[in-house]
Amino acid sequence: MRLVFMGTPDFAVPSLQALVAAGHEFAAVITQPDRPRGRGKKLLPPPVKSTALAAGLPVRQPSDMKDREFLEDLRLLQPELIVVVAFGRILSREILDLPARGCVNLHASLLPRYRGAAPIHRAVMNGEVETGVTTMWMAPQLDAGDIILQEKLPIPPGATTGEIHDRLAEVGAGLLVHTLELIAAGRAPRLPQDEALATYAPPLKPEEEVIHWEQPAQVIYNQIRGLNPWPGAYTLRSGERLKIYGARLTDPSAIGRAGRVVEVGREGFVVQAGTGRLLVTSVQPPGKKIMPASAYLQGYPMVPGEILGCV
Repeated sequence: MRLVFMGTPDFAVPSLQALVAAGHEFAAVITQPDRPRGRGKKLLPPPVKSTALAAGLPVRQPSDMKDREFLEDLRLLQPELIVVVAFGRILSREILDLPARGCVNLHASLLPRYRGAAPIHRAVMNGEVETGVTTMWMAPQLDAGDIILQEKLPIPPGATTGEIHDRLAEVGAGLLVHTLELIAAGRAPRLPQDEALATYAPPLKPEEEVIHWEQPAQVIYNQIRGLNPWPGAYTLRSGERLKIYGARLTDPSAIGRAGRVVEVGREGFVVQAGTGRLLVTSVQPPGKKIMPASAYLQGYPMVPGEILGCV
């Protein structure tokens, strides 16, 4: 089919590559404008743009999705189908109604659960044992369109958001190719979502990065996993942020002063939570790279009895 593909971050790259390999024609790839990134704030292209240019595909980067010139250009492209994967912009009704076969979206959850911007983070932070990907017909309401296909994926006990993200991106690419095969054959289903089962995954807030040691160790453990690799959960040590990227649950029934360092060893340091304890194994001090907690302790010695925490 003749497609317009809309996507921006790394998550969308496997889908674009899979659709190229499947032989679809691309009228254009639409992605967000280049943004300043990194310490030097250098202007860098989104991953989808780099992938599209490497494949010789035409790229558009509108700053305003409602711009009349852009909309007219999109209309003249005459796509049969618009495919959206982690684009990061809301599509107007005018765009949704434009392609002959409609608009489809790949979403990183088992809809209607975890609609919204941060479905992978939220699933891991909430301690879910299963997630998945969904392809759906797009509707004006947020992630509320009729379901086409779904594929489940288990979340192993120690998995991070980064690990689940990468796996879902690959699984989703295959599901998207299958979805387009069904659409081309006129056999794609339309399964309405059950609104009574809908849950939401809003964007992460800065305050959600803060570790509150008075919470149960399991909750903190899920927070650390869910915010790895971005944006990272942190505590304060001597008034400075200490990001924690790796930890293991230990002594699940232990109680004591929340935030107290109870043990320092070869693997890292153990911190008392509201209930249970966590062995911290990977950290990032200010201005440094992520490192094993054992290496951190060599440069920043720690003793039992020290209190960690944020006011």
